[in-house]
Amino acid sequence: MKDLFNLVHPLPAIAPVSVADNTPQVSAIIDRQGFNSLTFMIALGSIADADATFAVKLEHGSAANLSDAADVTAADLLGTAALAAFTYADDNKTRKIGYTGCLRYTRLTITPTGNAAAALVSAVALLGHPGHIPTANPPV
Repeated sequence: MKDLFNLVHPLPAIAPVSVADNTPQVSAIIDRQGFNSLTFMIALGSIADADATFAVKLEHGSAANLSDAADVTAADLLGTAALAAFTYADDNKTRKIGYTGCLRYTRLTITPTGNAAAALVSAVALLGHPGHIPTANPPV
C-alpha cells in the first residue's frame, strides 16, 4: 500500500466561515520552506444566495508578510483559477488549485460577487514532497 500520510503536511488556510457579503476571504500566508509542492483544497458547504459567484486567485512573493505579493501567473498554476472558482450551484463540493512557482510564500483569496446570504467556505493548504520524512503529526 502506498503512503500519502507521511508525505503531506496540511495547514489551515481559511478557517471555516459563513460569508454573507462580498468581503474577500484571504488565507493565511503559507510558507513552503522544506516542501516542494503546494495545493490549496477548497471545501464548500451550503451556498444560500441564488446568484453568487466566487473568484479564486493565488498570490506569491519572497517576503514573509507578502509585502511584495504578485498574482501567480497561469504558467505557475496546476489547474486554473476558473476551475477553482465556484457559484451558488456548487453546494457541498470541493475545488483545488496548485502552485508550481519558485517563491517561498503564497496565499489564496476567494472573492464573492453578488453574495447577500450565507456561503460556507474553508480552505486547507496541502504541502507535499517534503525534504524530510515523515512529516509531523499532528501538523504544526
